[in-house]
Amino acid sequence: MYKIFASLFATILISALLVPFVRHLAFKVGAVDKPNARRVNKKIMPTMGGLAIFIAFNFTNFVLLGRNYPFKQTVALFIAQCVIIITGIIDDIYELKPYQKIIGIVAASLIVYYAARIRMTTITLPFIGSIELGIFSLPITLIWILAITNAVNLIDGLDGLATGIAIIALTTSALTGYFFLNVTNTFISIMMFTLVAALIGFLPYNFHPASIYLGDTGSLFIGFMISVFALFGLKNATFISIIIPLIILGVPITDTVYAIIRRALNKKPIMKPDKHHLHHRLMQMGLSHRQTVLVIYGIALIFSFISLLYPLSNILGSILLTIATLFGLEIFVELIGLVGPNHTPLLNLIKKIVLMPNNHSHDK
Repeated sequence: MYKIFASLFATILISALLVPFVRHLAFKVGAVDKPNARRVNKKIMPTMGGLAIFIAFNFTNFVLLGRNYPFKQTVALFIAQCVIIITGIIDDIYELKPYQKIIGIVAASLIVYYAARIRMTTITLPFIGSIELGIFSLPITLIWILAITNAVNLIDGLDGLATGIAIIALTTSALTGYFFLNVTNTFISIMMFTLVAALIGFLPYNFHPASIYLGDTGSLFIGFMISVFALFGLKNATFISIIIPLIILGVPITDTVYAIIRRALNKKPIMKPDKHHLHHRLMQMGLSHRQTVLVIYGIALIFSFISLLYPLSNILGSILLTIATLFGLEIFVELIGLVGPNHTPLLNLIKKIVLMPNNHSHDK
């Protein structure tokens, strides 16, 4: 235990010490964000900060704690990480098209599936029982990794936003995996805490006013690792083991799902970026940059606390908890106008129900 804590502390330091070097390198290779209509930054900012997190994380995995991990699986996972990091670096320098990024993520996912043998194989549903995924194992695993990687990538729009949400999500995942989900591989929880440590070392440079961005190097890497870590607990997936990571990642998943709905309703291409994401809406409502980030951290913490209730509930309790969470989420989304000011079906329904008795009393 002492060795693990010492290694985690070392990871924080390594990550923090690497950031200035990565910042200098980003300027040198042209991995910078120039201000434009969609960007929040007002000056040229170095990106590619994820490289410092990646190096610190893997230094600990191989040098400080390597003996505790299954070597073949760790090496295969490292190769997959390299594919993601290279995809992110190329995107930060040259800006890839969405489909090119997807090719990089799929390539890394295939390494995870075939070489690291991390995949979803069975799913157990309440009232139905266990289902062998068979030939659907590969597409479902790929969709899972793609969806979560892209969700984290999309939320990375403000200083420290994706970094902080990832710290909250990974800490919650590590704790639930270790204490509740009986993930037999303790090393997964240790790996998650190692990534948290690398993110903590990076956060002071990334929090508003940031001196470096995660870039796609960082956001793709973090999203990819979160999705792969979740798969360890999802090998034999159950309703609970699927719902917990989805709830923990409530903020990026909500933002992505409603972005798709919003673009579909407005007949816009799904991949076309816009300025109506969660963080944009909160800033348009008058919150400052820092306040917006802190509010979204708060929302992420609420999702994390909700996720901790699942292992303590029975199936009926879990289903009711999910319905209540979705209901509350829809009200919040409609109140801040995430889909658009005119799209408030649930609020309109509540208004009708609330006003119904009043209408009758006026009639009398």
